[in-house]
Amino acid sequence: MLIRRLSFIFILLVTAAGCADRDLQERGLVTEQAMVVSAHPLASAVGAEILRQGGNAMDAAIAVQFALAVVYPDAGNVGGGGFLVLRQHDGMLDALDYREKAPAAAHPDMFLNEQKEVVEDLSLKGHLAAGVPGTIDGMVQLHEKYGSMPWQELVQPAVALAANGFTLTSKEAEKLNEQRLEFIRYSTRRPEFILKPHWSEGDTVQLQDLARTLELIRDKGRAGFYEGRTADLLVAEMKRGGGIITKEDLADYTSVWRKPLTGQANGYRIISMPPPSSGGIALIQLLTISEAYPLQDWGWNSVKSAHLMVEAERRVYADRAKHLGDPDFYRVPVEGLLAPAYIQRRMKGFDPGKATDSDLVAAGAPAPPESPNTTHYSIVDAQGNAVSVTTTLNSSFGSKVFVAGAGFLLNNEMDDFSVKAGFPNSYGLVGGEANAIAPGKRMLSSMTPTILEKNGELFMVVGSMGGSTIITTVYQIILNVTVHGFPMQAAINAGRFHHQWKPDWILSEWGALGALDGLGLWWKGHRLAPKPGGIGRAAGILVLPDGRLEGGADPRGDDAAAGF
Repeated sequence: MLIRRLSFIFILLVTAAGCADRDLQERGLVTEQAMVVSAHPLASAVGAEILRQGGNAMDAAIAVQFALAVVYPDAGNVGGGGFLVLRQHDGMLDALDYREKAPAAAHPDMFLNEQKEVVEDLSLKGHLAAGVPGTIDGMVQLHEKYGSMPWQELVQPAVALAANGFTLTSKEAEKLNEQRLEFIRYSTRRPEFILKPHWSEGDTVQLQDLARTLELIRDKGRAGFYEGRTADLLVAEMKRGGGIITKEDLADYTSVWRKPLTGQANGYRIISMPPPSSGGIALIQLLTISEAYPLQDWGWNSVKSAHLMVEAERRVYADRAKHLGDPDFYRVPVEGLLAPAYIQRRMKGFDPGKATDSDLVAAGAPAPPESPNTTHYSIVDAQGNAVSVTTTLNSSFGSKVFVAGAGFLLNNEMDDFSVKAGFPNSYGLVGGEANAIAPGKRMLSSMTPTILEKNGELFMVVGSMGGSTIITTVYQIILNVTVHGFPMQAAINAGRFHHQWKPDWILSEWGALGALDGLGLWWKGHRLAPKPGGIGRAAGILVLPDGRLEGGADPRGDDAAAGF
């Protein structure tokens, strides 16, 4: 017992450390007309330049997506997928689902052994972990519907970055060094272009194979990836490594335009992604719950505020596990999950003085309808169009498999399915029938690209990376601005904590909770665990009262804002 108490005191001290490291009143870059915030300075600069040339936010989103595939390979991609939410300057909304899909040969038991037990790492690493990529089809569809500049001009900056080389940041150099042996183990042919014995900050990386792949995409559009040379190389990689993606899978892939989810909380309209993302539903549920409590009076990350937020997260993630999946395969009760009366009932057992045991929290029974390392970028153009995009390979560097001759990494999104009912994925998330593996199905995601309106006008564009922590990261950032009055940069700087129903503990960044607040939560029955590496990497843009734009770039990464 003494050891347990001493261990807890140590956790409190560690969790409380660093409170002064980040300025909670800091403002980010402020621009007059347009803004791009992304995970890498070079990608943000590419997007800003497209906007300077007269391109719209959707043009810039395409250019940033491809630039990230070069300079941010752990999550930026051509071999993955993502979600996009947009708001045009006239208030019209749209959402693009370019999430990966399960190959036609996929089946519910593909990651189980003969005893029906999950085979360790099979859904996470190697060729079988990859879903059919959606990024290129998504960007082509975005350009066909909303693009204003020539396609070739939007892809060319990424071609130049890959062919001419770019300078590594210290964080990116460290990640390449950490993954070196994984790349060798899981790629069927050694990707020598990325296997330098030791990378250092300031080193130049040239990716000639990727440059050729991007040139094909630049010149041939969709056919430059899903057909011809690139498709041949991808399928050959699959055959060598025991994967199951075929040319037919590539040819059959198509993105889907969906209707964004909308909700109201604290006087703001929330616009976010519908299923197969769980982010929009969970975020609107969390903000609806929070609206009913005086969080402003209780204070930022106080015991009362944090306790309420954790209890809300516990219930929302329980709903996620049972009810959410690909709406093309499973009838997701969206209207029921977002009904205010249902959300209020979910908090019926909330005790202000005591934590709820997650084993006693089951998913709710919403009324039926009446009729997954990631990266995020946010863009607002001079006309007032706004785009919020979250794109991913799933884990950092995806499946660790480079497509030989094509120079890009494949995703490991198959792990985002429920590989076995009740079995947690790499983020500890559990699921069931709604998210079971099926051919052609899109796997459930936590990505939460979001736009807020106030009084009918654009107010905020925000999103984050971070797997299962994406939802709670976006939730806390929105509360930091709309309830606690933080500037955009300070709202992103602020320490974060996370709870997801199971496992039943609070992950907390250093400095997110003071020692006394942590003690107060422990006294209520919560279990705390420090998260030294940080939670999420967010990118946000706030429209200031005078119409200028404030960018929030996450100090946890190399994120940067650029604009004019």
